[in-house]
Amino acid sequence: MRILLITQILPYPPDSGPRVKTWHVLRHLAERGHAVTLASFVRQQERKHLPALQSSCTEILAVPLRRSRLADLGHWLRSLISGRPFLVERDRSRAMLRAITQAAGKGGFDVVHADQLTMSQYLAAANGDHPVLKVFDAHNATWKILERMRSTAAWWLRGPLALEARRVRRYEGDVVRRCDTTLAVTDGDRQALLEATAVQQQEPVDPRRVRVIPIAVDTHASAAVTRRADSTTILALGTLHYAPNAQGIRWFLQQVLPLVRERQPEARLTIVGPNPPRDFVSAAHEDPRGIRVTGYVEDLLPWWQEAALAVVPVLSGSGMRVRILEALSRGVPVVTTTIGMEGIEAQDGVHLLVADDPAEFARAVIRLLDDPQLQGRLAANGRKLAVERYDWRSVLTALDAVYQTAAAQRP
Repeated sequence: MRILLITQILPYPPDSGPRVKTWHVLRHLAERGHAVTLASFVRQQERKHLPALQSSCTEILAVPLRRSRLADLGHWLRSLISGRPFLVERDRSRAMLRAITQAAGKGGFDVVHADQLTMSQYLAAANGDHPVLKVFDAHNATWKILERMRSTAAWWLRGPLALEARRVRRYEGDVVRRCDTTLAVTDGDRQALLEATAVQQQEPVDPRRVRVIPIAVDTHASAAVTRRADSTTILALGTLHYAPNAQGIRWFLQQVLPLVRERQPEARLTIVGPNPPRDFVSAAHEDPRGIRVTGYVEDLLPWWQEAALAVVPVLSGSGMRVRILEALSRGVPVVTTTIGMEGIEAQDGVHLLVADDPAEFARAVIRLLDDPQLQGRLAANGRKLAVERYDWRSVLTALDAVYQTAAAQRP
């Protein structure tokens, strides 16, 4: 098939959750022999990664992208006028629209695969001279993320978040209705996406059009590590400008870590990820022996090896946490929350530990720091689960059936 894959971020290197997910989808499509045209926003510092994608693509449409707070203000004002979500307005680009329209005019595509909600606005431009199979790869139920964030946000943010959540829910529901197939990564997201389509005086969407394919990781490349036996390092990692990631780590830093230190004074928190908030950096400056903030690192292997355990304290958001899957694949014990474990077929006490309030979370961390045998058992079980259930080579075979079935069902 001739496939157009439209992505909001360049899917390489696979160093964040969205990139990991999309990189493996691209690899799978290329291995199946499809001719893939990649249309992606590209920041200036990312252009050096384009050659690594060429072997998986027949063509790459790299559209420059710049972000700024001033530009975001303009996008927000346009959102108020248009009624479209701010997130969608922010990713509206004449250059992207022009690139896709021109590519479609050269001969057309059989499938257009919109990766994440904001890129669904370019689906119609890919039609060319004939309708194409439209696939919406949701990553998350975005309206559900905003709704959860609103409940814990500062009072002055709750109004704007409520407005954005309503607009995103309506927009997301429209996208699901317009697409032949929508891909969700968890059953919870699937249900939330179907809820978004529930509009009065309209026929309900056939639930079979929304399918679940979990996020996958490369368990060959992410082999189990040998961790330092005497480590008291707690590892927290993620893309730190993503609000749910920063929110959860801030909660751990402020409410959980002090409780851990009461029992384990030598415990040290290492926070790894790009764009750390100022308060994280300040905390590290005030307590350099107990808190370390690295910023972006190209190679996570040394940090996995140093860790006694990883914490994934998720308080809001939706979808699946690639951080958990990668930790399981690496054989690193994990403590997370109920929300953090959504979509992952892991069992509390077997593959990882789950806790939702500060005292319980601290007890779980202390329990692991005090018990190397428990660390080893969770690490082994987690690695086995990752290999058997979440390797991309097996997970993404379901994508073949999606394309074939959706194509057969088209009128």
